Amino acid sequence: MTNRKGTLGRLLRTLFHFYPVLMPLTIVCILFSSVVSALPSTFMERIIRLIEQSYPSGDWGAVSSQILTLVAIMGTLYLISLISVFIWTRLMAIITQGLLKKLRCQMFDGMQDLPIRYFDTHNHGDIMSYYTNDIDTLRQLVSNSMPQLLSSGVLVLSVLFIMLSYSVWLTLVVVLGVCCMLMVTRKVGGGSAKYFRRQQQSLGKTEGFVEELMNGQKVVKVFCHEEATKHDFDRLNEALFSDSRTANTYANTLMPILNNMGNVLYAVVAMVGGLLLLSGVPNLSLSGSVLSISIVVPFLNMTKQFCGNIGQVSQQVNSVVMGMAGAQRIFELMDQEPESDEGTITLVNVQEQQDGSLVECGHRTNVWAWRRPNPDGTVDYIRLAGDVRFEHVDFGYNPDKVVLHDVSLYAEPGQKVAFVGATGAGKTTVTNLINRFYDIQKGRILYDGLDVTQIKKADLRRSLGVVLQDTNLFTGTVMENIRYGNLDACDEECIAAAELAGAHDFITRLPDGYNTMLTSNGANLSQGQRQLLAIARAAVADPPVMIMDEATSSIDTRTEAIVQQGMDALMCNRTVFVIAHRLSTVKNSDSIMVLEHGRIIERGSHDKLIADKGKYYQLYTGAFELE
Repeated sequence: MTNRKGTLGRLLRTLFHFYPVLMPLTIVCILFSSVVSALPSTFMERIIRLIEQSYPSGDWGAVSSQILTLVAIMGTLYLISLISVFIWTRLMAIITQGLLKKLRCQMFDGMQDLPIRYFDTHNHGDIMSYYTNDIDTLRQLVSNSMPQLLSSGVLVLSVLFIMLSYSVWLTLVVVLGVCCMLMVTRKVGGGSAKYFRRQQQSLGKTEGFVEELMNGQKVVKVFCHEEATKHDFDRLNEALFSDSRTANTYANTLMPILNNMGNVLYAVVAMVGGLLLLSGVPNLSLSGSVLSISIVVPFLNMTKQFCGNIGQVSQQVNSVVMGMAGAQRIFELMDQEPESDEGTITLVNVQEQQDGSLVECGHRTNVWAWRRPNPDGTVDYIRLAGDVRFEHVDFGYNPDKVVLHDVSLYAEPGQKVAFVGATGAGKTTVTNLINRFYDIQKGRILYDGLDVTQIKKADLRRSLGVVLQDTNLFTGTVMENIRYGNLDACDEECIAAAELAGAHDFITRLPDGYNTMLTSNGANLSQGQRQLLAIARAAVADPPVMIMDEATSSIDTRTEAIVQQGMDALMCNRTVFVIAHRLSTVKNSDSIMVLEHGRIIERGSHDKLIADKGKYYQLYTGAFELE
């Protein structure tokens, strides 16, 4: 309950923060229309009283005039109420859709700042569910449930005040009946609340499973796992069905029960009112009115109105619970700790002066430098060279399970360093630490003599080019996908990068060349072609340090020979880290690191390691299977 109260309070604060004028105006319109809805019974009481008073005398002319006046006043109030209803419904549409838009933007912006660890540990389909199911339940809550609750609550209070001013005895009867209705609502609504929350969780799991299967459909087909996959989906779908059925069973039985209880209460009030009139029991009321037919008849209408609005409030319980569950999940995503960045050193463009000093400039140049502020207010500029060093680094994805042990290595500017070893040896982990996708537990990593923890992550990653084994292409043209590496690059620079990577030839054979649209991660291209585009994307970024994580793993031997020339040109005068299973691609490396179980067991050039006839020799000659 505390969490729900906290979530509701935060949601209201968010609404008033985004709409400080529209929200109060909407509330005023809702309050006015609700109060007006409670007034017909008072007009009915006055009209019946006028008829009672004029009946003995038969002076219907004066009574008719007064009745018409009352009807005109009531009609005017209803007209104004209708206008206020029209205003607040329009305003709520603006507020609701605006809130959802802003929340989606905040969620997406915040998601961009989350660490890689979050996406490695959370189901992608469940993350997508935040933007679809949870947002939709929040829409129902804000656009329908909250206005209905406020309107019904104000109407109930207004009717209750009028009822007390007419007869305390009849009001007590109604209150006792309503208490019974609330007990039923709490019992049934509480059960539905629990299962509606479980329904949202089951829905997220089901969507996550479907998203995962969509991405791995080829694997399912290859291994003939269609029936097993159906079984797994049926299990998740059955859990979703069970939770949804139970929740909606509670929800659908609530209103019929409340409606019938309201009808019974209506009959009880009519009977009690008749008995009070016949027995002549003195009336007790706030206004001091005498109990008469002019009070009992409007009281019956107010009883129906009172119970109906209690039922309306109860009917919104399900939407409120679902909306609060969705809002809680949304706020949980928004409250995720962003990727910490305590760095102060930034990457800037500089110009080299005649005396060798570096001066920062506002336009793009081919010379980059690290801008390091000093405590005394001065600034040092350190040329970006690409010198990377690991000093006694220990790392584990979980603190209690270390995967890298005492790793020390260096790559001087322009050197090509290769990592080889069996799967799980820690090769990719090393490169993930260079760009600080994860932070180390022990030791330090130096970049141009600077501790990488002192460099802003965005600037650090801007200086690194990465070509991954798994290629991700976005919906857009070929040119746009290449330009993703450097959004400021012109078409000529993108084409030059494609030529350098060896991708220009196949791109020109596409239906629209560089303007060919790519969808579904480049499904209309071969795996090798997608890899070539990824290499071209890294080439257009023109970074001083390149990380090639199985960059040619999806390219055939003939294509590799073509690409290797472009890659050699791309690697020229750059510090390059290469991860490769195909050892022919690392022969020309300046230094080769052989990893095993998170430790560097051999290092040196290709010729030296072959001469040593150790693990690398076994891997290279096929005496030891890499996998």
